[in-house]
Amino acid sequence: MSDELRVPTLDPGVPADDPSVDELVDRLSLAQQVRVLTGADFWALHAEPAVGLRRLVTSDGPAGVRGERWDERDPSANLPSPTSLAATWDPARVERLGRLLAAEARSKGVDVLLAPTINLHRTPFGGRHFECLSEDPFLTAEIATAYVRGVQSQGVAATVKHFVANDSETDRFLYDAQVDERTLHELYLAPFERVVADADPWAVMAAYNGVGGTTMTESPLLQELLKDAWGFDGVVMTDWFAGRSTEAAALSGLDLLMPGPSGPWGDRLVAAVEEGRVPAAAVREKVRRLLLLALRVGALEGSYPRVPEPWPADRVAGELRSAAAAGFVLAANDGILPLEREQLTRLALVGPDAVSGRTLGGGSATVFPPYTVGPLEGLRRVLGEDVEVTWSQGVSSTDRVAALDPSWLQQGAVVRFLDASGEELARETRHSTSLMWLGELTGTLRVPDVDTIELTAVVQVPSSGTYLLGVAGVGPFELALDDAAVLTATVALPEGADPVEGMMRPPQQTVPVDLEAGRPVRLRLRHRPAPTGGFGDAEVATVTFRLLLALSPSADDDLLDAAAEAAAAADVAVVVVGTTAEVESEGFDRTTLALPGRQDELVRRVLAANPRTVVVVNSGAPVLLPWADEAPAVLLTWFPGQEFGNALSDVLLGMREPGGRLPVTWPRSEEGLPSTTPVDGVLAYEEGLRTGYRWYDSEGREPLYGFGHGLGYTTWELGDASSTGTPASGLTITVPVTCRGARPGRQVVQVYASRVQSTVERVPRWLVGSVVVDAAPGESVTATVHVPRRALEHWDVAAHAWALEQGVFRLHVGTSLADVVSTVEVWAA
Repeated sequence: MSDELRVPTLDPGVPADDPSVDELVDRLSLAQQVRVLTGADFWALHAEPAVGLRRLVTSDGPAGVRGERWDERDPSANLPSPTSLAATWDPARVERLGRLLAAEARSKGVDVLLAPTINLHRTPFGGRHFECLSEDPFLTAEIATAYVRGVQSQGVAATVKHFVANDSETDRFLYDAQVDERTLHELYLAPFERVVADADPWAVMAAYNGVGGTTMTESPLLQELLKDAWGFDGVVMTDWFAGRSTEAAALSGLDLLMPGPSGPWGDRLVAAVEEGRVPAAAVREKVRRLLLLALRVGALEGSYPRVPEPWPADRVAGELRSAAAAGFVLAANDGILPLEREQLTRLALVGPDAVSGRTLGGGSATVFPPYTVGPLEGLRRVLGEDVEVTWSQGVSSTDRVAALDPSWLQQGAVVRFLDASGEELARETRHSTSLMWLGELTGTLRVPDVDTIELTAVVQVPSSGTYLLGVAGVGPFELALDDAAVLTATVALPEGADPVEGMMRPPQQTVPVDLEAGRPVRLRLRHRPAPTGGFGDAEVATVTFRLLLALSPSADDDLLDAAAEAAAAADVAVVVVGTTAEVESEGFDRTTLALPGRQDELVRRVLAANPRTVVVVNSGAPVLLPWADEAPAVLLTWFPGQEFGNALSDVLLGMREPGGRLPVTWPRSEEGLPSTTPVDGVLAYEEGLRTGYRWYDSEGREPLYGFGHGLGYTTWELGDASSTGTPASGLTITVPVTCRGARPGRQVVQVYASRVQSTVERVPRWLVGSVVVDAAPGESVTATVHVPRRALEHWDVAAHAWALEQGVFRLHVGTSLADVVSTVEVWAA
């Protein structure tokens, strides 16, 4: 880079109009400009030596930073899922976790984190809702703003996604969301607008779907609303493979196509500019934004990114342990919790998720943690030898066969990449038989370069019996046991399946085999990669397959009997139930909210066997709990990250407060819930403003657990609320809060608004503010909640603008939507 080129050393908050960025753009030819607007590979952007631009790297989030490799050799801290983060209602905690994510990103050479996901829980059927935050736009914006601030304070870019109305997975690349203008602005655009205004994100991701007849990567909302009206000065990138056109996308406000190197821009965009179909100034503006991003993250020569403070392992563990507990929602408790350790001699732990639990959801949110602490390990560690902790599976929650347990591998598995003649192109040793590659296999070897992938492993099973041995994936497979062929099959996805379904729940084929404990056997799996489908015209170059090996499942009746017997013989039973990777994942929505398998029956059997039973629900989003009114205690843990078992032990035994409050309504039934299935390519948001708790409130219905609900281990008293300020300038609500119990605790004071005699359509109440308070026994504190003007405004469709209606607003102050203790009236002039 020449000495005459000025690239200043700037704080990551470099202004969008810094002249040094324009100087860099001027040094690039049209071809060079266009080249940097499409990714170089699956995760990175092209380097451009002419302006000192190094390779700039992106990575999936939001519950960790995976990096460029999708495998167990590059572990990442597994944070609690976004629904768990939202359940804390605690922006300060989330901002701190954002700083942890930035440190993880820098340790992996990542510049841009593809998170947070701030689409709303429009309906509980959304399969990816564990990755989103809440059904409420205000709470979503509060938590997302803190997340972005935390990440970017350390010089790593956050990418707010998916803009906009990408609230379900079914036909997500094709459906057109039909949302009325007011609903679009007040619900679905509102979190994006707030985050842009308050956190200044450096990137936004355009969604796959369309809105109002136009696919989002070509939507006028990108330029006219996001950039021009809101003043967003960062980069708008596609979701992966969402770029579909040359001119329409280039003219829309889209800046970056991912991944690369193929795509609809390249030479076609150069020709469009040269022929006058796309203005050169439009391309120049995109490059300017991209170089501004590079400057902010330190990817330009002469710019210096912030170096996040390293987080030692014990600090990471402590932060994730406390964060998980802070998100746990104690939905019901008749006094059984917290457990009295001195009164325990035997604890029966029951359930298919009770050993390892589920710590994260499937899809692009997947990371590979350095360890996970499951409920069984956590309870045994805390209770020690004085308390016997037994485990009973109870039922099977899935009919799918598990991948081979890595602990059964003798010195790992050898993976060889072969050409059509059988010659070895490369090899690697893996410590897992669940394998996935995106674009690149190893080094410079790419998916199209390989004819066959061979996995060999020597395995010893821990117990003798009949096992199911098999494969999962797409394409032809050959499986041999001690050199004898046992399975030859070609496996295919269902027609029309999302390619991510092939990654997260690939189809399986198995055969029964008898194995002896301790006797080594040699397994050889050969697979010829086959197309897994794509998004529109874009083929996704991936390889995913698994070597399966698990004991043939016992009959559920036998498992249920054993669980009931164990529960009856214990002082306390703890049942852990939840969803599976086949139920909650990117790539598909849920067809039912019921717990998979016979888990409801398991809960009822254990409740009948032992009236001192705690039910732990390990799901990322709501499930139906038909036995809830019979259970002494119900604890909702979401997907709580790698410290699950330790956090669960802390909460069950009262060493930590279950600090969560519901960020989403927990339904009693599926009746009346919006659908995720498009009709003739259209997904109509017919419910309008009446989603989540707003619908229940409007209909006068009682959900199972209402929005904002959550119990603790102490009691509280809230005094009368008072307000200062005006609706036009913003309000400050104060309320005295006293801890009346014998234990310290944490409370979330919530403020909801309603309108008296409104001239426009309104829902009965909507969230406008909240604050977390902590207090010791007998201590009184003042909760201060700020209510911004925007929280009281509505979208005026005639004026296409926000408006504050004159008249009386009521502000309802309490600890949940159903527990309002004080009301304040204010006048909007």
